[in-house]
Amino acid sequence: MGGFFGTISNSACNTDLFYGTDYNSHLGTRRGGMATLHEGVFKRSIHNLENSYFRTRFEADLDKFEGNSGIGIISDTDPQPIFINSHLGKFAIVTVAKVNNLDELERELLQKGCHFTELSSGKTNQTELIALLISQGKDFVEGIELVYEKIKGSCSMLILTEKGIIAARDKMGHTPVIIGRKEEAYAATSEPCSFPNLGYEVECNLGPGEIVLLTSEKITQLRKPNNKMQVCSFLWVYYGYPVSDYEGVNVDASRYASGHTMAKKDTVEADFVSGIPDSGIGMALGYAEGKGIPYRRAIVKYTPTWPRSFTPANQSVRSLVAKMKLIPNRELLRNKRVIFCDDSIVRGTQLRDNVNILYGYGAKEVHMRIGCPPILHSCPFIGFSASQSALELIARRVVKELEGDDTKNLEKYSATGSDEYNTLVDCIRKKLNITTLRFNTVEDLVGSIGLPKECVCTHCYDGSSSF
Repeated sequence: MGGFFGTISNSACNTDLFYGTDYNSHLGTRRGGMATLHEGVFKRSIHNLENSYFRTRFEADLDKFEGNSGIGIISDTDPQPIFINSHLGKFAIVTVAKVNNLDELERELLQKGCHFTELSSGKTNQTELIALLISQGKDFVEGIELVYEKIKGSCSMLILTEKGIIAARDKMGHTPVIIGRKEEAYAATSEPCSFPNLGYEVECNLGPGEIVLLTSEKITQLRKPNNKMQVCSFLWVYYGYPVSDYEGVNVDASRYASGHTMAKKDTVEADFVSGIPDSGIGMALGYAEGKGIPYRRAIVKYTPTWPRSFTPANQSVRSLVAKMKLIPNRELLRNKRVIFCDDSIVRGTQLRDNVNILYGYGAKEVHMRIGCPPILHSCPFIGFSASQSALELIARRVVKELEGDDTKNLEKYSATGSDEYNTLVDCIRKKLNITTLRFNTVEDLVGSIGLPKECVCTHCYDGSSSF
């Protein structure tokens, strides 16, 4: 997915920029970048983060980032920020985006005489493509609106200019952009957990398609938000940090409510509940409360060195990370019936391995409760996982085994309680060697978030979207 942070103040911004960007590190581990502007000169640095952390790569060079304004990015796609000099002036840009029609737009821009200089893995850097699209407009607002019109997918961005920082949220609001304020400074970020320790208070959430200009003194709206929103539900399931609020809804509170609701409908008997760290913990605490049984830490994450395991592109590396980062507690597991709460099942590889380890450590029964419905569709709006194909999803592989075609009757397999849905869940249960398996429903997930259904994107579960 990725996350960004930008700030502009009446004093040096490098410390806030450095730590604010670092607070987005849970959103990706591929590349990090920062850029500042000082007396008309841009300073930029980009580092690979696949084998190290953001702080360790940038801390030594922090003093080199002069200026009162800057933008930073944790990117799961291409190297960023990108510098552009056009009729709009010189600017730096970072994006949280998914461009599904990259090749088509590349051809269109090449035919107009544009050229590309930034390549990543042999392909055009999508952030440079977005910057060139913006440069087709008579001003930044028209250019950003052209991005909204042309891109199939989504794009939120920060643009560092000599007049200030332009922040723009994607046209349907799939990814959040939150504005923070403190004395003589403004900031924009993907993650509001960036704000408290840096002294910022949340000023507002940008609406879908909204564009604003930040200076150290004020925020100026350049484009009003669109009427329709489809914020990604996976923010509350997995991506979002527990202390963060999106659209006024706290991540951990939503996960707690989800688990509590599920427990009230569950008849399984167990000795205790445990959360799969980290994103399953809030749900498990709610489940334990709703079920009236204890919460225990039967499996613990080794936090000093192991990252989130969805991010590496290589399956063998993902499996290694998933295995090494979680350590079971043999004393608690021995001869116990345990309900484990986890955020999601994507490919199923990691969970299958973890379940076998739990049995090996003495668990008598392993019951899994999942914070979202079965994932049946690849996301066309954000890169929520390293999956490039729907057939990497365990639910779609099961559908193909049952139907001979992974696209057949998907609407029936996504309908909670249907014969097809029940068969799907039981097949996944058997593949993963789980005693019982229950998924959250779309209705209860949306209910735990608390926003109207039409404002929440549930495409990856039921294929629905507003466009």
